[in-house]
Amino acid sequence: MPAQWYHGQPLDQRTITLDVTDPGLMFGATTFTTLRIYDRNLHGPMTQWLAHRDRLSNTRSQLGLPQPDWEQVEQGATLLAAEYPVVRVTLFPDGREWILGRELPPHLTQKQTQGIVAWVAQAAHYRRSIAIHKTGNYFPCWLALQTAQQQFLGPEAAAEAILIDEDERWLETSTGNLWGFRDGRWWTPPLGDCLPGIARSHLIRQLQRHGQPVGVDQPWTADWVEGCEAIAYSNSVVEVIPFHAVLDGHRVHRLAIEPVAALQALYH
Repeated sequence: MPAQWYHGQPLDQRTITLDVTDPGLMFGATTFTTLRIYDRNLHGPMTQWLAHRDRLSNTRSQLGLPQPDWEQVEQGATLLAAEYPVVRVTLFPDGREWILGRELPPHLTQKQTQGIVAWVAQAAHYRRSIAIHKTGNYFPCWLALQTAQQQFLGPEAAAEAILIDEDERWLETSTGNLWGFRDGRWWTPPLGDCLPGIARSHLIRQLQRHGQPVGVDQPWTADWVEGCEAIAYSNSVVEVIPFHAVLDGHRVHRLAIEPVAALQALYH
């Protein structure tokens, strides 16, 4: 089976050749999206390919980048979707597509049921640039996650980082959107300084469809977060994972994971 797809061609090897002056290599000048494949079907309803494609297309329009050959992109994505549960589509500035397949993260079911530890990334260099778009310059997120994994609560290392703004308001995680349960409803930080995640939008629609109110306009200040019974994060690959604890400077937020089960159930 092909390991990847690059510029119209399936490739068996895990490497590609780029010019040393390629802006995607030199400056991280790419746009991308990562999606979970359900039932090996790129166009299945849970895969939400059209939502991913539309967001990627809108990003390129807003950043003044040309659109790729979408038929060619879908051809490569369809090929890899038949073999891998996760597919990442990356587009270079000139529209070249690079598509990778990979496995689901290890221990995913355990993390979904038992929760993980998160760490608040307080330094300014962890803040993401062009936060409302998925571009190749994810170095701050990557660095925040690497640092989080060196923080421990007893023997357990943190497995996710929470990104904040200059006013210490919680925005998102290094790989997804935040969710908090308090006052009898679910809340997610307002857009503006965080990514409009596909999983975030899907969960908002699901909550509304089931007649459950959802808060999307409340800034997540430190005081407000103290009132959350449960906190979780979402993205299209892991769906919803709860935090059973958050390391925030010298404080430890202990959280319930039971309320998150209802949000996880709504995902499907």
